[in-house]
Amino acid sequence: MSLSVGDRAPEFSLPDQDKQVISLADLRGTPVLLVFYPFAFSGICTGELCQLRDELAAYTEAGVKVLAISTDPVFSLKAFKAQENFDFPLLSDFWPHGATAQAYDVFNEKAGMAVRGTFLVDAEGAIAFAEVNSPGDARQQSGWKDAVAQLAS
Repeated sequence: MSLSVGDRAPEFSLPDQDKQVISLADLRGTPVLLVFYPFAFSGICTGELCQLRDELAAYTEAGVKVLAISTDPVFSLKAFKAQENFDFPLLSDFWPHGATAQAYDVFNEKAGMAVRGTFLVDAEGAIAFAEVNSPGDARQQSGWKDAVAQLAS
């Protein structure tokens, strides 16, 4: 069952690259952009997250917290964040493997990875924007920015 605009965002608690647990419930009152991606260090994923890093002000100035989520272990995420100088948390959905990606219906069971799912969760915990792309299909981030602008207005 895929998630749609207006649905309640599934709750989760995941460790970031520094093993600090971040819970969606703890961020209530703040809009959150969830960016699921297949793998750290892969070409398309690195390009997408670097664009997100370079344009992060478009989100933070609108009061949006950005969280990137993959099924990679925290150790890989720590190295990935350091190499690319990301200014947002990288969350590990490693164990139980892909449970959060499954809750958001963006888990590829055969490959054991998240597909490219993007969800903007409003301050009350409802999904304000949802988009799912296949693993090899790079995302156009203009849709996310438009949704953030609408949320902020």
